[in-house]
Amino acid sequence: MEYTVRKLSQIAGVSTRTLRYYDEIGILKPARINSSGYRIYGSKQVDRLQQILFYRELGVGLEDIGAIVTAPSFDEVEALRQHRAKLLEKKAQLDLLITNVNRTIAAKERSLSMSDKVKFEGFKKKLIKENEQKYGKEVREKYGDKTVDASNRKVLDMTEAEYDAVNRLGQEVIETLHAAFRTGDPAGELAQKAADLHRQWLSFYWDNYTKEAHAGVAQMYVDDERFKAYYDKEQPGAAEFLRDAVLIYTGMKK
Repeated sequence: MEYTVRKLSQIAGVSTRTLRYYDEIGILKPARINSSGYRIYGSKQVDRLQQILFYRELGVGLEDIGAIVTAPSFDEVEALRQHRAKLLEKKAQLDLLITNVNRTIAAKERSLSMSDKVKFEGFKKKLIKENEQKYGKEVREKYGDKTVDASNRKVLDMTEAEYDAVNRLGQEVIETLHAAFRTGDPAGELAQKAADLHRQWLSFYWDNYTKEAHAGVAQMYVDDERFKAYYDKEQPGAAEFLRDAVLIYTGMKK
C-alpha cells in the first residue's frame, strides 16, 4: 500500500507539515517522488513513522530519534519491545493516579477523611519511579541501595505540607542559583544562600546529611550530562557554578 503525504497524515493523525519536516531533517524520507512531484510513502516508511511517533510519545527529542532509527544496528522488533515496556510503566503510573483520584472522589462524596499520605501517594510513587528510571543506576552505584531505598521511603512518608515545601524549596534553589550566577561569584552571599537552600532541599530526601555527600552530589551534577542539562537548561554554566558554590559552602574548596 502506498500513500501520499495527505493520505499518510490522515491515517497517522499527524499534519502534512510534520511529515514534510520529517523529510527535511532526514528521519522519514518518502519511498519515491512520483511524476507529479508528490511524496509517496510505502510500508517501510509507515513502519518508520510508527516508530517515530512511539518515541515522541515517550518524550524523546527528534534529534535523538533520528540517531536511533537511522542507525545501522537499529532493531525494529527490539525497539517495539522497549516501547511496550515503557508504555506499560506509564500505564502503571497513570493507574496509580487514577486510583488516587477515585479514592479522593469517594472520600469527598461520603464525607470521609483521607490522610495526607494517601492523598499524595500516587504522585510520590510516580516521582520515585521517574527518578529510578532516569538516575537510579548511577545513584545506587554511588551511594548504595540502602541509602537510596531509605530516601524513597522518606518521600513516601512525606505529609502534604512537606510535599509542598520540598517542591517550593526546589524552585527557590533554581531561582536563587540563577540570581547568584549573574553575580559571577560562587563565594558570594547569593551563591552561598543557593548552596544552603540546596542543602535544605537534599535534607528532605536524605536521612543523614554530610558535607562530603553534598559535595559529591554537586560534582555529579557536572559529570552526568542529564543532571547538567537540567541545571543548564535556562542558564548554561549553572551546574558548574552550583558545584563551585557547594564546594565552598562545604569547605571542600577554599
